[in-house]
Amino acid sequence: MSAVVWTAVGSLAAWLWLLLGQGFFWRTDVRLPPREEPDDWPSVCVVVPARDEAAVLPDSLPSLLAQDYPGRAEIFLVDDGSSDGTGELARELARRHGGLPLTVGSPGEPPAGWTGKLWAVRHGIGLARARAPEYLLLTDADIAHAPDSLRELVAAARTGGFDLVSQMARLRVESVWERLVVPAFVYFFAQLYPFRRIAVRGSRTAAAAGGCVLLRADAAERARIPDAIRHAVIDDVALARAVKGAGGHIWLGLAELVDSVRPYPRLHDLWRMVSRSAYAQLRHNPLLLTGTVAGLAVVYLVPPIALFVGLAMGSAWAATAGGLAWLLMTATYLPMLRYYRQPLWLAPLLPVTAFLYLLMTVDSAVQHYRGRGAAWKGRTYARPDTALDES
Repeated sequence: MSAVVWTAVGSLAAWLWLLLGQGFFWRTDVRLPPREEPDDWPSVCVVVPARDEAAVLPDSLPSLLAQDYPGRAEIFLVDDGSSDGTGELARELARRHGGLPLTVGSPGEPPAGWTGKLWAVRHGIGLARARAPEYLLLTDADIAHAPDSLRELVAAARTGGFDLVSQMARLRVESVWERLVVPAFVYFFAQLYPFRRIAVRGSRTAAAAGGCVLLRADAAERARIPDAIRHAVIDDVALARAVKGAGGHIWLGLAELVDSVRPYPRLHDLWRMVSRSAYAQLRHNPLLLTGTVAGLAVVYLVPPIALFVGLAMGSAWAATAGGLAWLLMTATYLPMLRYYRQPLWLAPLLPVTAFLYLLMTVDSAVQHYRGRGAAWKGRTYARPDTALDES
């Protein structure tokens, strides 16, 4: 058989394994686990790192202030060197909307060895310690919570005995590029970190979604959060690994009550979101980069190519194997499109989206070797993500 046929058969085999052997990553029914309201509601401190977030705060912060939580809860927003009046706007929103108490702090510039976001989180946790909370809710400034989000998170953590409960916020999907790229972002994430495996004690799979992480305060201390992951650019995955590595029980699933309000209207915006940390995800390793590019090509690009080449060359084997692989790919993507309420005809276009992600990953590596490194809110980190290297 020709190389085209063998490659197509290899791609089909890969999809059969992904379908059945990768923790059923494609299913979207991993939501908050069964839960009961506790007799006594523990105290919670909400920590929100915010750098130049004035554009999204009016759509997100009021939802935190309005949390319907029966226990004691307080918000600590850390204004991380903003130049757009983020801190003052937060105070004004608190005066206007009322609700949970809000404290706005400022940590100053991060010292060497710290990413700016984690330095802000450290400052916020430091402020929260004076209240001796049982739980910390780490949430981003662009995340809007339903009024009962906090109570549902706490009930799930208490009922399931979890040290960390995280929800993958439903990202905004309105522009053409958001429709094409955003659902695939969550799909690829779940493929790397199957949600069902994360909650299994003893499994090596660990991940969280930084926009919504409820963390037991004593688990944070055992795992030395955030000091142990101070270098991490992909801080949510590093945080989950640290907590699980310290013996913590963690859970991650898709959100029903948590949404991101940050818009990504242009391809450039989405490209920057992915490429800023893609090479850090690969631990700045050229071999992992090569393997990832080859893997993306074989798994996502070969099926349609093999189908059309097989039809053009009269090779039934290549066309059949490529067509079946493409069909499996399309079928596994449908649940994510349904979750995001998107038209199902986008599913066969997943190879196009995968090719964009391949280019974003390569661009991330190019930027790294040009000395630009990963970036977050105007800061660039050329140093490798040692927290991920060590895990």
